Amino acid sequence: MPEVLNAKPRTGKFNKNAARRVRAAGNIPAVLYGAGHEAVAVEVDPKHISKILFSETGHNSIFDVDLGDKSPVKAMIVDWQREPIKDMLIHIDLKRIAMDKLLKVSVRVKLMGVPVGVKTSGGILDQVMREVEIECLPTDIPNHIDVDVTHLDLHQVLRVSDLPHSDKIKYLDDEGTTVAHVTTIREEVVATPEVTAEAVAGAAAGTPAEPEVAKKGKTEAEPEAGAAKKPEAGAKK
Repeated sequence: MPEVLNAKPRTGKFNKNAARRVRAAGNIPAVLYGAGHEAVAVEVDPKHISKILFSETGHNSIFDVDLGDKSPVKAMIVDWQREPIKDMLIHIDLKRIAMDKLLKVSVRVKLMGVPVGVKTSGGILDQVMREVEIECLPTDIPNHIDVDVTHLDLHQVLRVSDLPHSDKIKYLDDEGTTVAHVTTIREEVVATPEVTAEAVAGAAAGTPAEPEVAKKGKTEAEPEAGAAKKPEAGAKK
């Protein structure tokens, strides 16, 4: 049996004060839209939404939304907002789903096994892409995409083109995009400060070496104080 989410239509004003009243009553505001229908403001139980989000299929779950006086409609969660301090759900976006229309969704990539480059060469497995975007019918959305990585040796790369392909799903990411690779940990090289002979001598004597100061010199010969200046050529006496 598909999951059924009870959604109570909201009436009146849809401002911040109205949203606070909905939350104070134990529900959260939401909006249901899509599939050529007008958007409907509703309120739903946040515990039921959390149950869906933390299920095996997560935000890709397709369930029935019961609006009370109308027949249930197929929908999925496309966006949600949380209060940053208490991490509580405060708003949900629900999208109507047409079961015969293609959908674009993000699906988690699950790496299976331990790469040979980790076992024998001391490498580490770095997963660059946690999710890939695919296009498929609602009934063909996978819970996750499993891929075997035991064959990966040191410095070898797993790309989107290496993921399991079928005629039911289409990858929207570039086939050459890196999903994971086996790499090594580089040791950080610390630069050694240059030690001068003066610093060594000063350390031996127990006194720090004085920094070298550039001496200022006269760039042009300056006349001594009291010396008479020679008259320029052609000047009248």
